Formats: sequence, C-alpha cells, structure tokens
Amino acid sequence: MKRSLIIALGLFMGVMWTSQGEEAAQNAAPKKKWRIALSNSFYGNIWRHQMVDAFREAAEKAKADGLISEYLIENGDGTVNQQNAQMSGLILRGVDAICINAASPTAVNGVIAKACQAGIKVLAFDSIATADCAYKFDFDMVSIFGGMADYIASTLLHGKGNVLLVRGVEGSAPDKIISDAQKEVLKKYPGIHIVGEIYGQASTSVAQSAVANILPSLPNVDAVIGQGGGDDIGIVQAFDQAGRKVPIVQGGGSSNFLMWWNEQYKKDKYQTVSANTAPGIGGAALWLAIDILNGENVPKVIKMPGASVTAENLAQYADMPPGQIVSPTYTQEWVEQNLVQKK
Repeated sequence: MKRSLIIALGLFMGVMWTSQGEEAAQNAAPKKKWRIALSNSFYGNIWRHQMVDAFREAAEKAKADGLISEYLIENGDGTVNQQNAQMSGLILRGVDAICINAASPTAVNGVIAKACQAGIKVLAFDSIATADCAYKFDFDMVSIFGGMADYIASTLLHGKGNVLLVRGVEGSAPDKIISDAQKEVLKKYPGIHIVGEIYGQASTSVAQSAVANILPSLPNVDAVIGQGGGDDIGIVQAFDQAGRKVPIVQGGGSSNFLMWWNEQYKKDKYQTVSANTAPGIGGAALWLAIDILNGENVPKVIKMPGASVTAENLAQYADMPPGQIVSPTYTQEWVEQNLVQKK
C-alpha cells in the first residue's frame, strides 16, 4: 500500500493528540521543498556513472512532483581531499541533505560531522563512512561476494586451483569489505592458492591493463575473482589478448560480460556465477534522503539486496545494451515499502 511521503511541518514525534480541526490544518500546511546533494567520490567506472544517473533520474521526478526544489551533484576523482572540499562547499551552500558515496570509511568523518552540526542530514551509501551521525545504506557485500567466492571455490574448482584476485576501488569501504570476505572464504580451502592480487578499480579498462601486466609472471590461473563494476569483461579481454585460455571469471553484472558468457555457454556450457551491487541504489538514496528530511521512520543502518545472474537466468540478460550493469530501478514506492519502517 502506498504510504504518504510528506509529513506536515507542524507535527513532531510523540506530540499530544490535536483536535480534528488542528490536525486538518497541519496536514493542509505547505510542505517544504528540500535541497538535496550527491557527493560522489569517484566517477571512473560504469557502475558509478549508472549510480549518478539513477540519482539524477529520481531527483528529476522528485522535483517534478514538488518534493524537492533543487538537487546538486558533485563527482570526485577518488581522493579524500577533493571530497572534503566538495562537502565543505555543500555545507556553505546550506543544502538540507547530502547523500555521500565516500572516498574513505573514516577520512571524511570530520566533514560529515560538520555537516550534521549544521543541521544537514547525511546519508552515507554504497561506499559508506563510519561517522556516528550519518545514516548508513549499503549492500550485504559479505554475503554477495563471499557467496560467489565460495561457489567458485567449492562447486567449480572442487577445492583446488590457482586464483587471481582483482580488487576494486582502492581505499574504498566496499573494496576492503569484499576483499576480506573473499579471502576469509578461500581460507577454508587448503587446495586453493592465491597467486596474485591487483587493483582493477572496478573498471573494464583498468582491470584489463592490470591483469595483462601481471599475467606473464603467473602460473596457470584456474579462476579470477573480482569485484564488479565492469572488471569482468576486462579480465576476459586480458586473457584473450595474451593468448591464454580464459579461466573461470567471476561475473560482476556487466552486460558486456553477460553477452560474452551467454555465447560461451551456448558453445561449451561455460560455468561461472555473476552478482553485483546494483547502481540503482543512487535513486533509492535520493528517496531515502527525502524520507529522512520528512521525519519518516528510516533506520540508521539499512541493507540493500544485490542482483544475481546464473546459468539458469542468463538468457534474460543476453540482450542488455552494451556498457551497462544489471540493476533494478528503485522507485519511491519500492523504497517506502521495503526500506522505511512503518510507524
């Protein structure tokens, strides 16, 4: 059931009951149109581009619906210094809420605290920060990526083989969470050997270059476990160009990889698994920020589901446009029904 998004400005949590006339007057009062900003620390891969697009599309709808008056988007170069400067600028501009995809779990906590002290609501999402005052909204990355690593190690490698790890955006919270989860899983299999570990920046081109550079020094590679964002097809291309057989490559939800996998599956039943954090979280973050500003019962810590593809449903994604990441679109209604707690 669709719930009302905007709470009348005169209402507060736990106030005494008003008369029917007073309540009607409050509900009829004009609603404030909020100013919401996105501080995105890194813009260098497909996933982040889609995430920003999802935020923008949701913000445009919210603006058309009269829920916000303005939205701002700041994209960074992956450095803490630039994001701190951008956040400081947003504080000076007096926005009502900031959705931050953080460059570091801890190094932006100081500027987040300043935002909170200025009365700005802060929602740290995807690559979250640990500041106490911030809402935290991300994926169950341990389950998503640890589960894929376990499936590859146990079901596809039968507990034996050489594995190359391709990590994500260096210094980000997701990279550490995912990498720690993958390594913890692989420890369970004494016959699995990690023969290399490189950063692919969750990017097709960077992952391809990094894998190409390390391949000459590696023995036979039985599987490559990555972090998504488009690194999967870059890994495939690196092996192809080196004239080496493409091993089991963990999919990260990119349409280019899914198209390649679909063709290989038709030829010889190529087996792998693909799952990813959904870039549509950018849109969900916008709707959550509005709910927070309007006093809805939003939990301080929220987890989002991932998007998975297996051999059984692979054909459904074979016709996706190139250069895309598998992701649902999260509407205002979906957020209200799945993420906001009913009072």
